[in-house]
Amino acid sequence: MTRKEFIKTGSAAATAAGFTGCLTATAADKLALLGGTPVIGKAEAAKRSGIFAWPIVNDAMLKASNDVLLKRKMSGTDITKEFEAKFAAWNGTKYALACLNGTTALNTAFYAIGLKPGDEVICPSITMWASCSGAVNIGATVVFCDVKPDDLTIDPVSFEAHITPRTKAVVVVHYMGAPCDMDEVMRIARKHNLKVIEDVSHAQGGLYKGRKLGTIGDVGAMSLMSGKSFAIGEGGMLVTDDYEIYRKAIRFGHYDRIPQVFSMEEIKDTKNMPFGAMKNRLNQCAAAVGIEQLKKYDAERAEIEKAMLYYWKQLEGVPGFRIMWPKDEGSDKAGWYASRCHYDPEAFGGLSNVTFAKAVSAETQGGYTPGCYMPLHTSSLFGKQGPFPVTERMNQLIVSDPWFKHCDTAKIDLYAAAVRKVAAQWEALLPLDEGVPPCDGGLGLTDFEKKKRV
Repeated sequence: MTRKEFIKTGSAAATAAGFTGCLTATAADKLALLGGTPVIGKAEAAKRSGIFAWPIVNDAMLKASNDVLLKRKMSGTDITKEFEAKFAAWNGTKYALACLNGTTALNTAFYAIGLKPGDEVICPSITMWASCSGAVNIGATVVFCDVKPDDLTIDPVSFEAHITPRTKAVVVVHYMGAPCDMDEVMRIARKHNLKVIEDVSHAQGGLYKGRKLGTIGDVGAMSLMSGKSFAIGEGGMLVTDDYEIYRKAIRFGHYDRIPQVFSMEEIKDTKNMPFGAMKNRLNQCAAAVGIEQLKKYDAERAEIEKAMLYYWKQLEGVPGFRIMWPKDEGSDKAGWYASRCHYDPEAFGGLSNVTFAKAVSAETQGGYTPGCYMPLHTSSLFGKQGPFPVTERMNQLIVSDPWFKHCDTAKIDLYAAAVRKVAAQWEALLPLDEGVPPCDGGLGLTDFEKKKRV
């Protein structure tokens, strides 16, 4: 089924098929959280772990990395430059600059657009801190704005309302794979003469109305760490069509490449000293892996999308559960990184997403979490701001999707069955929900990261 067919189908087919019948069929099974038998037992869950394994490592990636090690070329730039050229061609930009990590790529972008102390940068409050913390390092001020409830991306109306004479730029985050409304963002930015930084850390290769994310604003920056959709181990990438932004990005932290893009006259006073006072060069083992990832990433994305759309097809008609999906033709959710869905507590008698997610996880041995990231405007690091009514409510209105990497329908069916089982017996969970504090997003850690922390 194509994306277009999926969107057109909606939930009508499932409703016609009779969701009530499904509820009746599962209602006899006691919820695992209440002592019943889980849909997926621990032993069975271990067998099914491969459906979530990421990144998918092949022999070519192992050989590429080993070759770099054996040739002692970890700190060179030749392989990295090859990766950059191929990434730029794949992404549809003139220039690409590989960095140590996504945070460094974003920090570089702030410098490269000319951000200075005293300037302001607007950023949505729901995102990872790395989306904007680099602006603070430069001496600029981060001004937050609200997000849209349908996809958690920047609200253009709120963005424009927070523009002041000191505003220099806006960071748009294609959050959890959802592309921002780039038409409105660019219209507002050009109207006010602002630079646009696209944070593509959650959506490498994603599309907005047929255009690659990271190619629409003035500069794009993204993480390529091992948990992201496009994973090279640890690394980041900056992309742009603006040669001056590219040159300044090199000057920020790629000291050995400064003489390659600046004349001796331009650097006669500063020489090749990095203006960011740091070295941002990517390890070439990661660059070699990145070259191999480019060969297979689009096929892997297609497989993920097939699996995720199949999962949501099985959940059509479940009250209180709704897919987050781009409305525009030619837009997609990239690799579905950290995907979330809409959760309506009122459909379950006010049951919190915390307890609902806990109940589903008990059926599947984990994989379902409430909320997303902590609203950044509540942190004293940025000087508490707000209020932002949508941002402050969204952590109670969403639940994570399981991130399937393979379209194994038999396995996916079990996860859908777990959601249906809990949705059928929500009333039994209400006593457990009393006194449960609302989800505030915490640190935005994944289940895996929380286990590592413990």
